[in-house]
Amino acid sequence: MEYVTLNNGVKMPMLGFGVCRIDDLKECEEVVVQAIERGYRLIDTAAIYENEEAVGNAIKRCSVPREELFITSKLWVSDNSYERTKEAFYTSLKKLQLDYLDLYLIHRPLGDYYGAWRALCELYKEGKIKAIGVSNFYPDSLYDLVYNNEIKPAINQIQCHPFMQRVDDLNVSKDLDVRLEAWSPFAVGANNIFQNEVLTRIASKHCKSVAQVILRWHLQRGFVVIPKSIKTNRMEENINVFDFQLDKEDMEAITLLDEKKVEDSKYRLESLKRVYQITD
Repeated sequence: MEYVTLNNGVKMPMLGFGVCRIDDLKECEEVVVQAIERGYRLIDTAAIYENEEAVGNAIKRCSVPREELFITSKLWVSDNSYERTKEAFYTSLKKLQLDYLDLYLIHRPLGDYYGAWRALCELYKEGKIKAIGVSNFYPDSLYDLVYNNEIKPAINQIQCHPFMQRVDDLNVSKDLDVRLEAWSPFAVGANNIFQNEVLTRIASKHCKSVAQVILRWHLQRGFVVIPKSIKTNRMEENINVFDFQLDKEDMEAITLLDEKKVEDSKYRLESLKRVYQITD
């Protein structure tokens, strides 16, 4: 496993395991146990995923000491205020059956996320969270938050994959010393990504799978990345990416796949509708 040191000195695994949309709680618990057994130490969940209890049960079941795990959860936008954030955090902590979180993120920059950030800073200073950050923040929102607060985010978790490479976000994050973390690294299979001619050629060259090439590409760009799979063979494949390097030619070829888009607008609209309880 490769680690990155965040801007507050905390070490974080660069490859983790995401549990978004694993809705069956028994299945979620089992796949997290399986992931930890296969070497994953970073587990990423969120209040809105409604599976924090399953993740907590898996942590209790596994044989890995708590201090070797890096557990992330996220504050949902309906709790984005100073008053509601701490209550939501402790609810998540209770569901996870933990005494502290390694990373806690504001899920989206909606509502009173400035108030939420003040509450996160207090929890961080109290030692309840090892590192705090944000998710789905665009460069302007990230700049604004950094320059108007004492504590800057350690992480900005954003959607990123070969067709959506987020170059501007990466440049801004390097300038601000805020690490990027990629969700949906495989583009949910869009554009036949696993059959893409460029990616399959590079995979064949290195005797690796397309998925492994994509994850290695993320890592070499400096991203933390959190793939998800409920299949144990895919879990093993996804974590087996630390024994090869993409060369300059590989990286440049993947760069040309960028469609220069940002996060899927349909997904953002669905999130807003859920926040404001809008029905079609």
